[in-house]
Amino acid sequence: MKTMARLIRFARDRRGVAAVEFALIAPFLILSYMGLAEVTMALMAERRASHATAVVADLVAQDTLTNRAELNDLFSVADEILAPFSSSGMSIRVTAIRADANGVPKVVWSHGKGLSAYGKGATVSGLPANLMVAYDTLVMSEMTYNFDSAIKYAIPNALNFKEKYYLRPRKMEMVNCTDC
Repeated sequence: MKTMARLIRFARDRRGVAAVEFALIAPFLILSYMGLAEVTMALMAERRASHATAVVADLVAQDTLTNRAELNDLFSVADEILAPFSSSGMSIRVTAIRADANGVPKVVWSHGKGLSAYGKGATVSGLPANLMVAYDTLVMSEMTYNFDSAIKYAIPNALNFKEKYYLRPRKMEMVNCTDC
């Protein structure tokens, strides 16, 4: 009889229920928090890569004459924009494009870091439709960025971001490169 009374009293006792519920829910909440933090970091890395690509294109488009050393300095600016994320996964290329008389986009010059430069006179494919007509010029900046999560819980493999920006030269018809 004493044993039965103890079992009934134990079943009715509600002390410690909150601690048990917390112990059951806490791992899920902690893992959710870590996963959301990781996804947020990936989104921030993608935005910084996009911004760095746009800045490089914008700075080249504002210039009248450039060279490899100046373009390498701009690539260093892109590295700094990516901070605090590692720039080791970044590859970038800047290309000046001019459409021929038929509106076919051709490479005037190209320079890259981690991405090989396009050959002079090569046809550029993949441009948005109706972006260029005959004799139009563009500055195209492309970046690929491999984001590798530090925690690797929610994102175990590297994410590959690809950005591409097209801007028209601002001060002259074409931004020329002396040694590209």
